[in-house]
Amino acid sequence: MPERAARPPVRDWLRHPAALWAAPALIYLFVRQLGLVVLGWMVDFQNSRQNSTMSVSGELGSWDGEWFLAIAEHGYNDVPLRLVDAAGRRSAETPLAFFPGYPALVRWVDGLPGVTVAGAAFAVSLISGLFCAYGLFVLGRTVRTGSSRAGLVLVTLFAASPMAVVLSMTYSEATFCAFAVWALVGVVRKQWVMAGVCCAAAGLVRPTAGALIAAVCLAALVAVIGDRRDWKAWAGGLIAPIGLLGYLGWVAVRTDDVAGWFGVQQRGWGSKFDGGEATWTFALQHLGEPRSALEIGTVWLLVLAIALVLYAFQRRLEWPLIVYGIGVLVMDLGSNGLMNSKARLLLPAFTLLVPLALVLARRRLSTVVTVLAVTALFSAWFGAYALAVWDYAI
Repeated sequence: MPERAARPPVRDWLRHPAALWAAPALIYLFVRQLGLVVLGWMVDFQNSRQNSTMSVSGELGSWDGEWFLAIAEHGYNDVPLRLVDAAGRRSAETPLAFFPGYPALVRWVDGLPGVTVAGAAFAVSLISGLFCAYGLFVLGRTVRTGSSRAGLVLVTLFAASPMAVVLSMTYSEATFCAFAVWALVGVVRKQWVMAGVCCAAAGLVRPTAGALIAAVCLAALVAVIGDRRDWKAWAGGLIAPIGLLGYLGWVAVRTDDVAGWFGVQQRGWGSKFDGGEATWTFALQHLGEPRSALEIGTVWLLVLAIALVLYAFQRRLEWPLIVYGIGVLVMDLGSNGLMNSKARLLLPAFTLLVPLALVLARRRLSTVVTVLAVTALFSAWFGAYALAVWDYAI
């Protein structure tokens, strides 16, 4: 009888281009689904323990998510009066604290037949997360000493970040990170127009775009100094700040105040840049007398982020990526806003994970799988705790 043809080994299948390019989406979806499963378990446990009626979808659409849903459905002028700021107050300017990019995308998807506002919001977050995953994969391949394996590890580390649960919520983080990572891919590849356009789009989604603008514009400036005829670098640098400056300008007109958006933030959420004084006080207080897993976890995550900056310098990560990561971290540490949100606000600092991905990608497969599995499980628990157990905003 003729011998049966040997089947290609599993590793050969994994090296196939189709499998390689499907991997970022599959990894991202698997890690995020793990987080949702753990959240479901914790919600069920809390319901049985407290005789409450929490639901997974309700928790995923809570806090700031309610504001984004309301703006998407009603616009800035007709947000329901039941939504108030951190002080329990409400004025005509209060909704202006939330950037329009994410609600606008939600509203467009909501226009499809049979789609609810909440369903549209979850869809936008999911699709944004997938676009971000592919951007991270490309970034992990493109950076110095990068590889496909490093890109996949980077996708996993991002999807398993401690507060990655917000990527599955009706929050704007997934959308912002998608625009931000592709802007940085444009910078590393010197595709300046793409970098500028993505940066401008990110500026309509979150104020964290200030860090992205610094990275893109500085990199474009260096390119222009090297070659003043590089019109694409000129274009990218000029386009990059349009989104953020455009929204801040619109709020300034609406409030009749040049610093209108910053005033809304300070009056409604007590948020302003104090150079890190409030964060330092918070860290010392909770290191000396821990009161909850979320608060002490937030402090140690901030410490870890600072350590990752130093490690990025040591590993000689591309300087625009370091500039962006430092910018996000400075905006987070330097704000005296809600301390409980600081772990979430670190999520866009994904460039600080790149050196870890590069190092981990060179380890044995068993080591990589073990480290990433433990990271994903911790992320799933921490995110579920933040939503189902922690009683305050994140």
